[in-house]
Amino acid sequence: MPTSTSSLSGLTTLLRAAGFALTLLLLSSTASHAQTWLVSTDSYVKLGVVDKFGQLGAYTAKFVVTNQSTGKSYMLEKQIPAGQKGVDVIFPSEPSEADYFKSDRNEAGTAAPGRYVWECQVSGKKVVGGFFEFEKAGNDVTVVEKRK
Repeated sequence: MPTSTSSLSGLTTLLRAAGFALTLLLLSSTASHAQTWLVSTDSYVKLGVVDKFGQLGAYTAKFVVTNQSTGKSYMLEKQIPAGQKGVDVIFPSEPSEADYFKSDRNEAGTAAPGRYVWECQVSGKKVVGGFFEFEKAGNDVTVVEKRK
């Protein structure tokens, strides 16, 4: 009997050691076979207005951007304090920001492909404006093989 108990004990120790080794093998990081890349593309346009000679002092600038394909307009109001003269804004702006371009239904502006017109109003009057286009955007990822 003592012989079979000691061989069982030896087998148990061997199995525990093998299990531990297998666990280490599974938990260890494996070498990558190729470089992995992530890619992103953001289209946006910067719009701005400046009271060149600072005659107004503090004022409110209301930016209106209209998608000509859908007719949907997005607005953003900015308070310009005396002495600052002007402001730049980004369209479309992130809806997570405190102030962002949104429609009258609170929908955030998007950079959908197409032609847009924009204007900035001060005291209800258009002071500047223009147009821009967003093109379709695409991304390519190149796989770089691991060096041997």
